[in-house]
Amino acid sequence: MAIVVVGILLVGLAPVFSLSVATRVQSRRVELATQATRSYIDALRSGKIAEPPATASSFTATSAPTATGTLTCTANSPCTVPVAPTGTSLYCVDFDSSGTCEKNSVTDMIVQAFRDNASSSYALGIRVYRADAFSESTTFLQNTSTTKNTQNTFTGGIGQRTAPLLEITTEMNDAVPQYSDLCARLGGCN
Repeated sequence: MAIVVVGILLVGLAPVFSLSVATRVQSRRVELATQATRSYIDALRSGKIAEPPATASSFTATSAPTATGTLTCTANSPCTVPVAPTGTSLYCVDFDSSGTCEKNSVTDMIVQAFRDNASSSYALGIRVYRADAFSESTTFLQNTSTTKNTQNTFTGGIGQRTAPLLEITTEMNDAVPQYSDLCARLGGCN
């Protein structure tokens, strides 16, 4: 009788345990994506990496990358395969210290960066994708003006690989930011 009761308890608690573990794993991925974003912005501010190409389109209209089933990215440098969408760059953040971003790594992150057309200070958009999502040939999801396509922080499975873990915008300024630069970028200050 005791074995039956223990069996029923285990069957009842197993979904709770699996949901708890899956949510913790997903939270860890979002945490790594946040670290990848910080690393990218810090490298950009220090001049260690080149700025992404300027684009005139709105950030929601900026295309998401398309995976080809291959991934060629050296650690802390731009990716060569897949080719980044026009007006963006793909950047490897290697968290497992293998020297490259690998399409079977659960910790490596790919940062997609894009910016507006301003010359001195500019708005920078960043999407962070899991490197293991590049193992299949697919087009990644992105947020639009009507649809939110980032991954859920609460999940019962592996999450949606093709959705960005994180999507942010930030302001990048010159070494000495000036009020006139902001006014010029916003179309004037009255």
